[in-house]
Amino acid sequence: MDEGAAQTMRLDRLLVYLRFARTRAAARALIESRALRRNRNHVRRVAENVAIGDVLTLPVGGEVRVVEVLSLPERRTSPALARCHYRVLDPRGEIAIAPDQTPPNDMKAPQ
Repeated sequence: MDEGAAQTMRLDRLLVYLRFARTRAAARALIESRALRRNRNHVRRVAENVAIGDVLTLPVGGEVRVVEVLSLPERRTSPALARCHYRVLDPRGEIAIAPDQTPPNDMKAPQ
């Protein structure tokens, strides 16, 4: 591959290599549920390409993770090595994706 050309990888394959999904079928199900975003846009196709620098927003366990792709792995590796290929942008969950809509106690509606 030419070094000047942008390297890309299929999203379903990347999710498996980075250990966000156990299998490509699980990655496909995640993508088809429209629970995944790439650069703030919902991913519509399983075969969508991901490049270095793309930001992925995805559910992991019971929380939402925002990660930036730093490099593209050549294969599925150990969890520690997989973490070298991305960085978590919101480690403490400070970005409000769906902020709480309830007013504070001192701002209650008049009775």
